[in-house]
Amino acid sequence: MKALSPKTQHQPRLNIVGAGRVAQTLSHRWHQQRSFVIQDVLTTSLASAQTACGVIGAGNAVAQMDALRDAEVWMLAVPDAQLAACAQALATARSVVGSPAAHPAPIAFHCSGAQGAATLAPLSALGWRVASAHCILSFASVSAALEQFPGTPCALEGDASACDTLRTAFTAIGAHCFDVASSDKLLYHAAAVFATNFLPVLQATAEDLWQSTGMPTELIPHLRATLLRNAVANITALGPQAALTGPAARGDTAAIARQGAAVTAWDAPTGAAYAALSALALRLAAKVPD
Repeated sequence: MKALSPKTQHQPRLNIVGAGRVAQTLSHRWHQQRSFVIQDVLTTSLASAQTACGVIGAGNAVAQMDALRDAEVWMLAVPDAQLAACAQALATARSVVGSPAAHPAPIAFHCSGAQGAATLAPLSALGWRVASAHCILSFASVSAALEQFPGTPCALEGDASACDTLRTAFTAIGAHCFDVASSDKLLYHAAAVFATNFLPVLQATAEDLWQSTGMPTELIPHLRATLLRNAVANITALGPQAALTGPAARGDTAAIARQGAAVTAWDAPTGAAYAALSALALRLAAKVPD
């Protein structure tokens, strides 16, 4: 293995498996802050790994798992459905390589919000320290995520010493870290889904309904911008309960029932969503303020 220069010996080496937008964003910031030496990058193809290295500004693109060199920290940023298989493949590759035992043991972490560190059990069986680190931020665009990252909450879970190392690394690039129990990961991530992933679905549904009633298409972008901007401003300034408007805020269950019937006639799944969300809105409206 190529020796590190004296200038970089104090920086842990980071290998990346799965170099999509999340990995590119985090690694770019870590490279800038000198938190890690970005070492080897493996993703779906050598070309995409090379592209990721270009975005990160560092790293060596590799084409296969057994080409990854020893490192102190490993980030597995593959899709959730591939995590278990990725951990097994990496554990198998490292077993074949037969690297000398490291002290302390290497850290492997993934970036899933819904899965715990136990997903990396094959690596834990090798004596590695495993953890998960999930940032509550939209990574739809690397450039936007890089700009928006400072202040981002980051949930840590898993081996205590691994979490301590990750807490230092994430804090250095502007994250606000906190611990979440393994048993709470699904509920924790469901909250993030409610807060972010469902908003585009709700907006798309609203736009489909408007178009079905004959609203001119050219008016929709303006409505999208103004209603979302005003809603976010009100929630930010007043909190969710005080920002609530419409029939639920007024307790007008008759209006909710009439609208629900109309929406159900238009599309049954959308009608079911309207009924469920209306029930939650009524509960929010009736909640005693803290």
